[in-house]
Amino acid sequence: MQAIQPHIDAVMGFQVAGTNVGLKRDGTPDFALFVSEGDCTAAAVFTTNHVKAAPVVVDMEHMETHRQRIRAVVANSKNANACTGEEGISVARQTAQAVADALACEPQQVLVLSTGVIGVLLDVERMKLGVQQGVPILGDDWATAAQGIMTTDLVSKLASVSVTLPNGATFQVAGVAKGSGMIAPNMATMLSVMVTDVVLPADALQMVLNTVNQKTFNSIVVDGDMSTNDTVLLLANGASGCQLQTADELAQFEQALYAVCRKLAQDIVRDGEGATKFITLNVKGCETDENARHIAHAIATSALVKTAFFGADANWGRIIAAAGRAGVPFSPDRSRLTIEGGELEHPTPSAVTIFAQGKPTAYSEADATAIMQQPSITIWLEGGLGTGQAQVWTCDFSYDYVRINGDYRT
Repeated sequence: MQAIQPHIDAVMGFQVAGTNVGLKRDGTPDFALFVSEGDCTAAAVFTTNHVKAAPVVVDMEHMETHRQRIRAVVANSKNANACTGEEGISVARQTAQAVADALACEPQQVLVLSTGVIGVLLDVERMKLGVQQGVPILGDDWATAAQGIMTTDLVSKLASVSVTLPNGATFQVAGVAKGSGMIAPNMATMLSVMVTDVVLPADALQMVLNTVNQKTFNSIVVDGDMSTNDTVLLLANGASGCQLQTADELAQFEQALYAVCRKLAQDIVRDGEGATKFITLNVKGCETDENARHIAHAIATSALVKTAFFGADANWGRIIAAAGRAGVPFSPDRSRLTIEGGELEHPTPSAVTIFAQGKPTAYSEADATAIMQQPSITIWLEGGLGTGQAQVWTCDFSYDYVRINGDYRT
């Protein structure tokens, strides 16, 4: 597998477009199309929030009947089309119909994504305008298409990788994502469209996406809020002719998808609303992996922990307290908490253990503060109860997070 790239040049059989339809007043792209030249098998993961936006409801219906024949994805920013009743459902369906008419396919072959303000009916005429503007310019401008789904994001998020199998066959995996706030686990908690030109049945595609999603998009936290619109889509059009015929080849595809999703997931955390620090949180030594995830998420979503990171305060008490309220077995007397600057898999001699066996260690406060001042920080929490482990990526809370969200609708 080649190195992961932070851009997308082209993916065989796919074309994209981004344009402005007036949802963003500054004229930047607020609408995007992702189109396959032929039918795709598709996999999807949707929000588990009981409040689901109209496009999520419609997409779930389309995936139920047409996941072997998906042709396109249409997306908009600035308006979530959530909590808009039957009118919102109608807008999502009319949008799919407009794309289908332009591509000469069925509306059920079109998936719809929306992101932005909740509770405002999306203007379907703007979506139809986007189709009129977007279809004639379909091409390989993935960067503009990625901009079309951005809301409070400061940067667009793209990733791609090429894989060559032992028999010489080559395929690509590529994707775009948006996300900056309203990010929490228990789904993707953002929007992502990923594509591949490999040949793969829908059942296998869904299995791989479920596995990878859990270790990437489901392992990020910005603020702990789960959106109404969260959707991750994976389309495979088979245009490369590359077929995965062995378990090893399927594993190579999973590795490639993981690399793309990990890059996009980490980009979302780095671009977290008001974020100044990227934090890798490793929880190990729990009774089960699920217990470790509960503890990691409790720490990653704690406002007290996140503000301490912003203030460069090595406040171990907040981390241990969060671990203790996670609702799963946790023993402070058997635990060890270690911190180090950077993004690391294992502690080095520069790491500082600040808590062990139920009490703080005799660590240097100056050394701990110096670590907490770095832009990237790695945390290891050893539980001493078993072999369960989890990794979560999160960020700090700054003054800017409050500023951004205090007037989000204005």
